[in-house]
Amino acid sequence: MRAVIQAVSSASVRVNGGEPRAIGPGLMILLGVRDTDSLDIVPKLADKCAGLRIFPDAEGKLNLSAKDLGYSALVVSQFTLYGDTKKGYRPSFIKAAKPPLSVDAYELFLAEMNKQGLKDVQHGEFGADMQVALVNEGPCTIIIDTDEWKKKE
Repeated sequence: MRAVIQAVSSASVRVNGGEPRAIGPGLMILLGVRDTDSLDIVPKLADKCAGLRIFPDAEGKLNLSAKDLGYSALVVSQFTLYGDTKKGYRPSFIKAAKPPLSVDAYELFLAEMNKQGLKDVQHGEFGADMQVALVNEGPCTIIIDTDEWKKKE
């Protein structure tokens, strides 16, 4: 799985032109699922995202997490995180998971994020047309690829 996590002062998503689903300070998480992923990694990824120390403490050091601060999270599924650009100019998305794996992983990630002690977890809808708006703080953007966790250092 791949997650792009941004520290935000605010973020929102509109699903199919509907009312915005918004958060104040917290995490904006774009989540991609790979065709070789398994659901057993999802709880660890949710814990890692909520626990990332990417918010400043009183001394300005990135030392606090969204969990520590009682912040919110906005999660949006994004299969394009697995776009392969090795050949040509049109990305291939062959490595992106298809349903049911992609949907199951996304829904499990949302459930696990709701267990993290955050103030609120808002989300988009898998496969829907969405417009995302955010104010990135810092700016601070972290990318997690769970395939990297499998590699031996």
